[in-house]
Amino acid sequence: MKLTDRQNVYVSPGARVADDAVIYPGVTIEGECVIGSGAVIRSGSIVEDSVIGARTEVTSSVLTGAKVGEDCTVGPFAYLRKGADIANGCRIGDFVEVKNARIGERTKVAHLTYVGDCEIGKECNIGCGAVFVNYDGKHKNRTVVGDRCFIGSNCNIIAPVSIKDGCYVAAGTTVTDDLDEGDFAIGRVKQVVKHGRARGRFC
Repeated sequence: MKLTDRQNVYVSPGARVADDAVIYPGVTIEGECVIGSGAVIRSGSIVEDSVIGARTEVTSSVLTGAKVGEDCTVGPFAYLRKGADIANGCRIGDFVEVKNARIGERTKVAHLTYVGDCEIGKECNIGCGAVFVNYDGKHKNRTVVGDRCFIGSNCNIIAPVSIKDGCYVAAGTTVTDDLDEGDFAIGRVKQVVKHGRARGRFC
Protein backbone atom coordinates (compact mmCIF):
# COMPACT_ATOMS: atom_id res chain seq x y z
CA MET A 1 0.00 0.00 0.00
CA LYS A 2 1.01 3.60 -0.51
CA LEU A 3 0.92 5.62 2.70
CA THR A 4 1.08 9.36 2.15
CA ASP A 5 2.05 9.90 5.81
CA ARG A 6 2.99 6.80 7.82
CA GLN A 7 2.94 8.58 11.18
CA ASN A 8 -0.72 9.56 10.89
CA VAL A 9 -2.22 6.27 9.67
CA TYR A 10 -3.23 3.24 11.74
CA VAL A 11 -3.55 -0.14 10.01
CA SER A 12 -4.35 -3.15 12.21
CA PRO A 13 -2.23 -6.31 11.89
CA GLY A 14 -5.28 -8.26 10.67
CA ALA A 15 -5.97 -5.98 7.72
CA ARG A 16 -5.11 -6.96 4.15
CA VAL A 17 -4.36 -3.96 1.98
CA ALA A 18 -3.39 -4.20 -1.71
CA ASP A 19 0.06 -2.96 -2.62
CA ASP A 20 -1.26 -0.17 -4.83
CA ALA A 21 -4.04 1.04 -2.52
CA VAL A 22 -3.53 4.64 -1.38
CA ILE A 23 -4.10 5.55 2.27
CA TYR A 24 -4.15 9.25 3.17
CA PRO A 25 -3.22 10.81 6.56
CA GLY A 26 -5.75 10.57 9.36
CA VAL A 27 -7.13 7.17 8.36
CA THR A 28 -7.81 4.30 10.79
CA ILE A 29 -8.14 0.75 9.49
CA GLU A 30 -9.14 -1.63 12.28
CA GLY A 31 -9.92 -5.32 12.54
CA GLU A 32 -10.16 -7.79 9.66
CA CYS A 33 -10.38 -5.38 6.73
CA VAL A 34 -9.70 -6.08 3.06
CA ILE A 35 -8.76 -3.12 0.86
CA GLY A 36 -8.65 -3.88 -2.87
CA SER A 37 -6.25 -2.93 -5.63
CA GLY A 38 -6.26 0.74 -6.56
CA ALA A 39 -8.61 1.71 -3.73
CA VAL A 40 -8.20 5.18 -2.23
CA ILE A 41 -9.02 5.91 1.43
CA ARG A 42 -8.97 9.64 2.06
CA SER A 43 -8.37 11.55 5.30
CA GLY A 44 -10.88 11.33 8.12
CA SER A 45 -12.06 7.80 7.30
CA ILE A 46 -12.49 4.95 9.79
CA VAL A 47 -12.75 1.46 8.34
CA GLU A 48 -13.50 -1.43 10.71
CA ASP A 49 -14.01 -5.09 9.75
CA SER A 50 -15.03 -4.05 6.26
CA VAL A 51 -14.27 -4.90 2.63
CA ILE A 52 -13.52 -2.20 0.06
CA GLY A 53 -13.30 -3.28 -3.56
CA ALA A 54 -10.80 -2.39 -6.24
CA ARG A 55 -10.67 1.22 -7.42
CA THR A 56 -13.24 2.35 -4.86
CA GLU A 57 -12.73 5.74 -3.25
CA VAL A 58 -13.79 6.48 0.33
CA THR A 59 -13.72 10.08 1.59
CA SER A 60 -14.10 11.11 5.25
CA SER A 61 -16.52 8.27 6.03
CA VAL A 62 -17.09 5.51 8.60
CA LEU A 63 -17.48 1.86 7.59
CA THR A 64 -18.22 -0.75 10.23
CA GLY A 65 -18.93 -4.31 9.16
CA ALA A 66 -19.68 -3.16 5.62
CA LYS A 67 -18.88 -4.47 2.16
CA VAL A 68 -18.34 -2.13 -0.78
CA GLY A 69 -17.78 -3.41 -4.32
CA GLU A 70 -15.47 -2.21 -7.07
CA ASP A 71 -15.48 1.23 -8.74
CA CYS A 72 -17.65 2.87 -6.09
CA THR A 73 -17.45 6.27 -4.43
CA VAL A 74 -18.36 6.68 -0.77
CA GLY A 75 -18.72 9.98 1.08
CA PRO A 76 -17.85 12.45 2.22
CA PHE A 77 -19.42 11.83 5.62
CA ALA A 78 -21.22 8.58 4.78
CA TYR A 79 -21.88 5.97 7.48
CA LEU A 80 -22.01 2.35 6.35
CA ARG A 81 -23.06 0.18 9.28
CA LYS A 82 -23.09 -3.56 9.84
CA GLY A 83 -24.72 -5.46 7.00
CA ALA A 84 -24.32 -2.72 4.41
CA ASP A 85 -23.56 -4.52 1.13
CA ILE A 86 -22.86 -2.17 -1.78
CA ALA A 87 -22.47 -3.65 -5.28
CA ASN A 88 -20.08 -2.47 -8.01
CA GLY A 89 -20.27 0.98 -9.52
CA CYS A 90 -22.43 2.59 -6.83
CA ARG A 91 -22.41 6.12 -5.51
CA ILE A 92 -23.00 6.53 -1.76
CA GLY A 93 -22.86 10.26 -1.15
CA ASP A 94 -22.60 12.75 1.67
CA PHE A 95 -24.52 12.16 4.89
CA VAL A 96 -25.95 8.84 3.69
CA GLU A 97 -26.42 6.10 6.29
CA VAL A 98 -26.80 2.48 5.21
CA LYS A 99 -27.57 -0.34 7.66
CA ASN A 100 -28.35 -4.01 6.99
CA ALA A 101 -29.14 -3.25 3.35
CA ARG A 102 -28.07 -4.49 -0.07
CA ILE A 103 -27.71 -1.98 -2.88
CA GLY A 104 -27.47 -3.18 -6.47
CA GLU A 105 -24.99 -2.28 -9.20
CA ARG A 106 -24.77 1.31 -10.44
CA THR A 107 -27.35 2.59 -7.99
CA LYS A 108 -26.92 6.14 -6.69
CA VAL A 109 -27.80 7.27 -3.18
CA ALA A 110 -26.40 10.75 -3.46
CA HIS A 111 -27.04 12.58 -0.19
CA LEU A 112 -28.91 12.98 3.11
CA THR A 113 -30.64 9.61 3.03
CA TYR A 114 -31.24 6.74 5.48
CA VAL A 115 -31.29 3.26 3.95
CA GLY A 116 -32.08 0.66 6.61
CA ASP A 117 -33.19 -2.98 6.39
CA CYS A 118 -33.86 -3.09 2.69
CA GLU A 119 -32.84 -4.41 -0.71
CA ILE A 120 -32.46 -1.98 -3.59
CA GLY A 121 -31.94 -3.21 -7.14
CA LYS A 122 -29.55 -2.05 -9.83
CA GLU A 123 -29.51 1.29 -11.65
CA CYS A 124 -31.80 3.04 -9.18
CA ASN A 125 -31.69 6.67 -8.12
CA ILE A 126 -32.55 7.48 -4.51
CA GLY A 127 -33.22 11.18 -4.01
CA CYS A 128 -32.03 13.59 -1.35
CA GLY A 129 -33.74 13.23 2.02
CA ALA A 130 -35.38 9.87 1.33
CA VAL A 131 -35.95 7.72 4.42
CA PHE A 132 -36.53 3.98 4.47
CA VAL A 133 -38.70 3.81 7.57
CA ASN A 134 -37.90 0.40 9.02
CA TYR A 135 -39.07 0.54 12.65
CA ASP A 136 -42.69 0.53 13.79
CA GLY A 137 -41.94 0.86 17.48
CA LYS A 138 -41.72 -2.89 18.07
CA HIS A 139 -40.18 -4.56 15.03
CA LYS A 140 -37.68 -3.84 12.27
CA ASN A 141 -39.29 -4.39 8.86
CA ARG A 142 -37.78 -4.70 5.38
CA THR A 143 -38.36 -2.94 2.10
CA VAL A 144 -37.64 -4.36 -1.36
CA VAL A 145 -37.03 -2.01 -4.30
CA GLY A 146 -36.60 -3.45 -7.81
CA ASP A 147 -34.29 -2.43 -10.64
CA ARG A 148 -34.26 0.96 -12.39
CA CYS A 149 -36.50 2.69 -9.86
CA PHE A 150 -36.55 6.40 -9.10
CA ILE A 151 -37.28 7.48 -5.54
CA GLY A 152 -37.71 11.26 -5.41
CA SER A 153 -36.42 13.67 -2.81
CA ASN A 154 -37.96 13.79 0.66
CA CYS A 155 -39.87 10.50 0.31
CA ASN A 156 -40.76 8.16 3.17
CA ILE A 157 -40.82 4.46 2.32
CA ILE A 158 -42.75 2.76 5.13
CA ALA A 159 -41.73 -0.88 5.60
CA PRO A 160 -42.79 -3.55 5.00
CA VAL A 161 -43.39 -2.58 1.40
CA SER A 162 -42.38 -3.76 -2.08
CA ILE A 163 -41.60 -1.47 -5.01
CA LYS A 164 -41.16 -3.45 -8.22
CA ASP A 165 -39.00 -2.74 -11.27
CA GLY A 166 -39.22 0.56 -13.10
CA CYS A 167 -41.33 2.45 -10.58
CA TYR A 168 -41.24 6.23 -10.10
CA VAL A 169 -42.03 7.74 -6.71
CA ALA A 170 -42.59 11.50 -6.90
CA ALA A 171 -40.83 13.84 -4.49
CA GLY A 172 -42.52 14.28 -1.14
CA THR A 173 -44.46 11.02 -1.32
CA THR A 174 -45.04 8.64 1.59
CA VAL A 175 -45.29 5.07 0.31
CA THR A 176 -47.33 2.65 2.43
CA ASP A 177 -48.65 0.23 -0.24
CA ASP A 178 -46.86 -2.07 -2.66
CA LEU A 179 -46.17 -0.81 -6.18
CA ASP A 180 -46.37 -3.05 -9.25
CA GLU A 181 -43.90 -2.88 -12.12
CA GLY A 182 -43.83 0.49 -13.83
CA ASP A 183 -46.15 2.22 -11.36
CA PHE A 184 -46.03 5.96 -10.71
CA ALA A 185 -46.75 6.96 -7.10
CA ILE A 186 -47.52 10.43 -5.82
CA GLY A 187 -48.93 11.22 -2.40
CA ARG A 188 -48.93 14.82 -1.16
CA VAL A 189 -51.30 17.10 0.68
CA LYS A 190 -52.75 19.57 -1.81
CA GLN A 191 -51.16 23.02 -1.55
CA VAL A 192 -53.52 25.69 -0.27
CA VAL A 193 -52.60 29.37 -0.71
CA LYS A 194 -54.37 32.08 1.29
CA HIS A 195 -53.27 35.27 -0.39
CA GLY A 196 -52.02 38.04 1.86
CA ARG A 197 -52.82 36.19 5.08
CA ALA A 198 -49.16 36.16 6.24
CA ARG A 199 -48.70 39.92 6.15
CA GLY A 200 -47.51 41.29 9.50
CA ARG A 201 -47.34 37.88 11.17
CA PHE A 202 -43.64 37.11 10.91
CA CYS A 203 -41.88 40.28 9.80
